[in-house]
Amino acid sequence: MLDQRARVYATLTALFVACLLIADLTGGKFFHLDIFTVGGYNFVTHSVGMISFPLTFLLTDLVNEFYGARLARQLTYTGLACAALAFAMILLARMAPIADFSPIDQPSFDKVFAMSNRLYVASLTAYLFGQLADIAIFGRLKALTGDRLVWLRATGSTAVSQLLDSFVVTTVLFVGVADAEGKTPDFLKILEIAGTGYILKFVLALLLTPLVYGGRALLRRRFGLQPA
Repeated sequence: MLDQRARVYATLTALFVACLLIADLTGGKFFHLDIFTVGGYNFVTHSVGMISFPLTFLLTDLVNEFYGARLARQLTYTGLACAALAFAMILLARMAPIADFSPIDQPSFDKVFAMSNRLYVASLTAYLFGQLADIAIFGRLKALTGDRLVWLRATGSTAVSQLLDSFVVTTVLFVGVADAEGKTPDFLKILEIAGTGYILKFVLALLLTPLVYGGRALLRRRFGLQPA
């Protein structure tokens, strides 16, 4: 039978995988809020995957705080394996012959689930780089601050790792890809696209900081866990 510490880790892993898969499966829809526009750019236009994806960094920080970098990296690799498995299963589901009485027709099914291979690869590549950077930076800041300044290591690690995530996903997705006019984005354009997405991610990282404190208090008081 698993002890309390192992059960909590299993629960955090399940929540992490759920948030990651929800972000991947819903990411094809974009939302727009006309509340923050500078120089003609709206910084609140993004994939709805941003609703659940930032929670993966919160959960990674909690695992890193209480279980250490090794198990935080294991969490990352577990999420990557589950996302790859989901992609393979969705591909098989799309390839399966459709029945005449299917309540959802093939074009509608494909429209929802046929995220381009390049976008999926870009997303998972950025995820891996971002997560590993978050774990490394969080650990370094924790070593410097001890049990103090939780906000610094939580927000600081997420802010830097999300910058890397935004740049990697944009680079992999757009380098060499021509638009409707046959133009491929140059380096400055890629930085511009990555930067607009990063601003939203940075704001979300700040908003999630109180949840880091709340999660930390819950794990210590309710489950008796102590930081690694």
